[in-house]
Amino acid sequence: MLLLLQFFVLLLAFISQEYESIAQYVPPYTTMVSPVHKHIDVATPLYSVHIDTLWEITRITPANFLIDIDAPFIWHDCIQQWNKHPVSCPMYRRCISPVSCEDLQCTKVRSYYSYKNPSCPPETNSSRLPGLGSCSCPVNVMNPLTKSCTQALLNYDDLIVNTTDGRNPFNASPFSTLNAACAPSSAFKYFPANVTGVMALSLSPYAFQTFFKQAAKKILALCLPSSRNTSAPGVLFYGDGPYYFHPHSNVDITSFLSYTPLLKRLDSFGYFIRVNAIVIKQRSIEIPTKATTKLSTTTAYTTLRTDIYNRVVRRFSKVTKRIPLAKPVRPFKLCFRTFVNGTRAGLKVPDISFSLQDGKKWIVSTANSMKQITKHVACLAFIDGGATIEHGIEIGTFQFEDNFVVFDLEKSTFGFSSSLLKKQTSCANFNFTSIKRWY
Repeated sequence: MLLLLQFFVLLLAFISQEYESIAQYVPPYTTMVSPVHKHIDVATPLYSVHIDTLWEITRITPANFLIDIDAPFIWHDCIQQWNKHPVSCPMYRRCISPVSCEDLQCTKVRSYYSYKNPSCPPETNSSRLPGLGSCSCPVNVMNPLTKSCTQALLNYDDLIVNTTDGRNPFNASPFSTLNAACAPSSAFKYFPANVTGVMALSLSPYAFQTFFKQAAKKILALCLPSSRNTSAPGVLFYGDGPYYFHPHSNVDITSFLSYTPLLKRLDSFGYFIRVNAIVIKQRSIEIPTKATTKLSTTTAYTTLRTDIYNRVVRRFSKVTKRIPLAKPVRPFKLCFRTFVNGTRAGLKVPDISFSLQDGKKWIVSTANSMKQITKHVACLAFIDGGATIEHGIEIGTFQFEDNFVVFDLEKSTFGFSSSLLKKQTSCANFNFTSIKRWY
């Protein structure tokens, strides 16, 4: 009997050591990767990241989350269910474990990260789920497209992403359990088809990257595709790389980058940079010191305050006066004819540069400054946002396409490549064709 007891003590000690070693084990690749898709089935182009969700303990299902670098936390279309079992969740719905209103996470998210607006419903502790002894945790979320407020329920969630050596995706790696929110299907009005969530990639402590494993750096690298071809997606990296795109199989894309400081605002979880001037053919249009510049993944085209916009258009019109004008196509005001008398006219326009801190320049080439509307018409892809908009400049996704950008939250810097097309590659050139195993 004593020998048997000693055996069990040794066995438990061995199991404990094994669990500890597993918990401490770090895979050889700490950068993670997900494909990014462009959607044009809505009023303006939007982009989603494709991530697997783990639900009902064992079931994994793919989901598309709208990329939002301003959102305070993740929320998606799911339902909360206490003591869930694999057969108890409604078909084709995701069942998630709830956060109790008594949990610290509930207090924190409600106090600092839940959307505040008079139109929002009150956040109370009155709601309870069947089988759940304590109350659930309602929080408010904002649809980034309609700016409408909806109530969601805070939950414990599990998402799964692939690791990468920078060249290929490897087998999936589960994140630590994170906090997200379950929202009703009605909250996703005007979202693209099959996009059922919002992926928060902001500076909030509840954004996706804050749940990285300890070995992973808090660095986001984003490359938005210019094509909606689902077989050639863009890419989102989580971690410090390296990052390789075909045909530059031995060139880390970060070697193409310039960097400028990321600026923080107390009233926002978004990302800001300082633009000192907009330069068009060696002529600088100075930007007022108090005019902020925000980066956005839900605004389609760079939006300028009216006083800035007018000066940009005036200068651009002057240096393109030899190109025949076309009737403006909303929301654009300056458009050109690309066919004259049945012959295609060369659309040769100058680059537009954002002159940043430390003398760095983010160059906006023709592919990111001119939007081809029809076969015959192309327009300057900058929008007049009005005289009273909050930010003097809001850089939109059209200007991000086929540009590799890095949000380095460790160093508080923003890295940018300018157009990859000029370097004979694009955001669609990461190799997603096969998933390898590192073990």
